[in-house]
Amino acid sequence: MRIGIDVGGTKIEAVAMDDHGNIRHRRRVATPRGDYEATLRAIANLVEALRIEVPGPCTIGIGIPGTISPATGVVKNSNSVWLIGKPLDRDLERLLRQPLRFNNDANCFVLSEATDGAAANAAVVFGVIVGTGTGGGIVVHGRVLDGHHRIAGEWGHNPLPWPERDEWPGPTCYCGRTGCIETFLSGPGLVRAYHQRTAQVVEASELVRRAQNGEWAADQSLAKYEHRMARALASVINVLDPDVIVLGGGLSNIHRLYANVPRLWLPFVFSDRVTTPIVKAAHGDSSGVRGAAWLW
Repeated sequence: MRIGIDVGGTKIEAVAMDDHGNIRHRRRVATPRGDYEATLRAIANLVEALRIEVPGPCTIGIGIPGTISPATGVVKNSNSVWLIGKPLDRDLERLLRQPLRFNNDANCFVLSEATDGAAANAAVVFGVIVGTGTGGGIVVHGRVLDGHHRIAGEWGHNPLPWPERDEWPGPTCYCGRTGCIETFLSGPGLVRAYHQRTAQVVEASELVRRAQNGEWAADQSLAKYEHRMARALASVINVLDPDVIVLGGGLSNIHRLYANVPRLWLPFVFSDRVTTPIVKAAHGDSSGVRGAAWLW
């Protein structure tokens, strides 16, 4: 049996999954935001609860926001900032008393989808999470591509390509730079685009509902979002040329993206023909925790 843990900004989810990808048990708790020690205890308690449900040896994989730096051995690049600078892997191995495997949450997402999800059996898969933030991951022949610094796929912290007049230098990102793809393609980025048109602040789901009901400002905000996503993904196709692009996260539920974005990226891809499929994640919110279990 495989245990997978997905450490999110608002919840920590744990599953016990068999070798066929069937989830046998699932548990989740609220993330103790800002409290590292409490986060360690929450993860350990989830694992111990699952060990009771599935007695016997289990592998454990853990998906985290950010990554374990190969240079320092501590967490870096996490938007759950209380994890930054902490030896999360060593602390959890001490608590759980067995070897663990860690990877970035976006990498876990795309590993799940490339293993038995929307991109199953594709050779090269690029996965995108668009929600509170914007992440990316790469799987090649069934294995996560970590990269030399373990930042492969960190597409959200490149600048938005081919910026238009009103997009440069762009909003400030938590990483300290401006104009990052994340600041445009995250949920807050979409909401900001609508606010700039209307001076109204609404949730992304309400914006989508308004666009579906024919509101011009909401529709135009989504159209702008689609054009930005098309340019951002065109830059990935130009570098990686994946067989499939998989979308996950809350904004992946916007159905019009799948028809409009491929039409809009054509002028920006350096090819006479572009047939890259862009598909919605098959496992939805479970992809991250399933991918953590597949790390073994």
